Amino acid sequence: MEALRKVRDPELHKDLVSLNMVRNVAVKDSAVSLTVVLPIPSHPKRDELEKAVREELGKLPGVNEVKLSFQTEVPAGRRGPAEKAPVTGVKNIIAVASGKGGVGKTTVAVNLAVALASLGARVGLMDADVYGPNVPLMMGVNEMPRAKGERIEPLNNYGVRVMSMGFLNPGDRPLIWRGPMLHSVIQQFIRNVEWGELDYLVVDLPPGTGDVQLSLIQTVPITGAVVVTTPSDVSLEDARKAIEMFRQVKADVLGLVENMSYFICPHCGGRVDVFSHGGGERTARAYGVPFLGHIPLDPDIRVGGDTGVPIVSKGAESEQARAFYELARAVAARVSALNLAQPPEQLIRISE
Repeated sequence: MEALRKVRDPELHKDLVSLNMVRNVAVKDSAVSLTVVLPIPSHPKRDELEKAVREELGKLPGVNEVKLSFQTEVPAGRRGPAEKAPVTGVKNIIAVASGKGGVGKTTVAVNLAVALASLGARVGLMDADVYGPNVPLMMGVNEMPRAKGERIEPLNNYGVRVMSMGFLNPGDRPLIWRGPMLHSVIQQFIRNVEWGELDYLVVDLPPGTGDVQLSLIQTVPITGAVVVTTPSDVSLEDARKAIEMFRQVKADVLGLVENMSYFICPHCGGRVDVFSHGGGERTARAYGVPFLGHIPLDPDIRVGGDTGVPIVSKGAESEQARAFYELARAVAARVSALNLAQPPEQLIRISE
C-alpha cells in the first residue's frame, strides 16, 4: 500500500490509496494481486496507470509477479442533510446552469449527457427548463411518457433516459406558472420518475437564479454544477452571478465551460473570436473554479440540435464532437475527485 501511494491518478492528481481506488490486495509467495477501481468511465489514462502500478510494485523486494485487474465504478455523491433525501438509484446529480439565456446551456447539457453515456456511464437527462423545454427536440424524442404504476417511465434515446415538461405540454402553448407550481413539478420529475440505476443525472436548469434552481438545490443533494457562458462580457457578468448563487447555497461548482468560444473559417481555416476571447478562463481563475474547456461555434453543432441528432453521436473521434467528449471527461473527473475526497476503506488480505 505504501508503494501504491507513489502512484498518482493522472486525471485526478492524487494517489490511488487516498482515492480509495485500490481493492482486494492479496500477497501470496512472490505474487501480488489487486484490483484498481477506475472512477471515470473509459478512463483515458488507463494504460499509463497500469504501467505505473506495475513499476512501483515491481520495485518491492521479493515481488516477481503483479496480477492486476481493473473495474469501473463511478463513485456516488456525498449524502447531504437529512431534508435532502437522495434520489433512489442515482449516484450523482449534475446541474447545468447559466446566468443568462442564449449561451447554449441546453446544447451543452444534451451533448454532455450523450457523451457520458457513450463513454459507458448510465445517464439520465432531466429538462428542468420548464418555460422553454428544448431537450425533446435536441434529443430527437417526442412521444408521451408511459405510466408505470404511480411512477413515470422516462423516454430513452442515445442511451440516455430523458424526462421533460416538453413531453407533457407539447407544441407552442406557453407555461404560465408561479413558484409553488414549479416546485411541485421539479419534485415530480425528481421523485416520481423511474430513473433506475444511474451514474449521472444531468439536470438542464433554466437560465438565471430563480425558483427552479432553488427548488432543485433545496430538495436533493446535487453533486455539483456546470456553469455555461460565452466569452462576451455580458454573458460573463451573469455567469459570475450563477457561480455566486451556488456558493451561497453551499453547492459545489464543478467548473465553468466557455461555449461558442471561437469559430474556424471553413474557407481559410483561420480562427475568429466572434464573442471575444479568454473571458471564461479569466473568470474561472478569478473565482477559483475549474475551467472545463472551450466549445467552438460550429454550424454542425447547431444542425445536430435542430434535428435531434446531438453532435457527440458522431463519436469521440469526430472533430466537431471532440470538445464535448473532453468536457465529459473533465466533468466525470471532477465529480470523482469530489466524491473520493473521503476517508478510504482498507480492503487488504495477506495470504500465507
